[in-house]
Amino acid sequence: MEALLTGLRAAGEPTRLRLLMLLARSELTVSELTQILRQSQPRVSRHLKLLCEAGLLDRFREGSWVFYRLANQTGEGDLVQFLVQALPADDPVVARDLERLKSVKEARVQRAAAFFRENADEWDLIRALYVPEVKVEDALSALVPDSRLNAILDLGTGTGRMLEIFADKADRAEGVDLSPEMLSFARTRLDDAGLTHVHVRQGDIFDLTFVDGEFDLVTLHQVLHYLDDPAASIQEAARVLSPGGRLLIADFAPHDLDFLRDEQAHRRLGFAKAEISDWCRSAGLEVVKEVALPPDGDEAKLTVLIWAAEKPAETGGGKKGEAV
Repeated sequence: MEALLTGLRAAGEPTRLRLLMLLARSELTVSELTQILRQSQPRVSRHLKLLCEAGLLDRFREGSWVFYRLANQTGEGDLVQFLVQALPADDPVVARDLERLKSVKEARVQRAAAFFRENADEWDLIRALYVPEVKVEDALSALVPDSRLNAILDLGTGTGRMLEIFADKADRAEGVDLSPEMLSFARTRLDDAGLTHVHVRQGDIFDLTFVDGEFDLVTLHQVLHYLDDPAASIQEAARVLSPGGRLLIADFAPHDLDFLRDEQAHRRLGFAKAEISDWCRSAGLEVVKEVALPPDGDEAKLTVLIWAAEKPAETGGGKKGEAV
């Protein structure tokens, strides 16, 4: 009862109620919130601090920016949703805030579009080297369990495409990436898709802030070839994977395209099937499926390999367990 009363006291103020209404629709920075509310940054920050202390909001840093979003805790989240839904849609203050939120999100879209234009040629060059991405996505989707998932995690999320594909399979989805530019692009993409239960954050995939066994599905899509220590990232992915959960890895088979190392920062020129399988076993996972997608087209030269690995249901820890 005390948590409920604390939440009600924190939410029971006009500006704080407006903040909850806005953050129920999108992750926002303090700067964006001040633009919408037309209030000073110190004043908005004080209200945000109270809402965080009450457990209604989460605060997270992304480079030099600080973002806010609704907290993940179920009880407080239900309270916020109830309060937000109770707000009259025709209230002039609510309508004005939502119109300003729309403008803020449109500015994001413009920045994301500019970022995409600047990088489109580079991305198109890579995509032309292997099968159409839709075939990779279809192959990955076929390896996702049919049952409803509690939470999924995409490591090195990039544009957020994996989150967009799998969002409807889980109650909650998280994406982690180091690049603020990519996170901004992904956040805009997910906002446009209306995926309010999907979040992205800046983080180190070798040292995740999530607890052991938090996710039913973890994906590493075209990430390992950029890493100095791919095996360590698989170990960390296994740690946050729940018993019975599944890790999906998509990357290139061994190849000799040296320009990808010189011009595209690829640390590794692909991986052998046995190499990834051995790393999964060392992390306490059992590889249950391997898929190969050979080159398709005159320009294509790369084979995409996909591994599906599971954490045995009887394994409680994150890095223990032996494959059968």
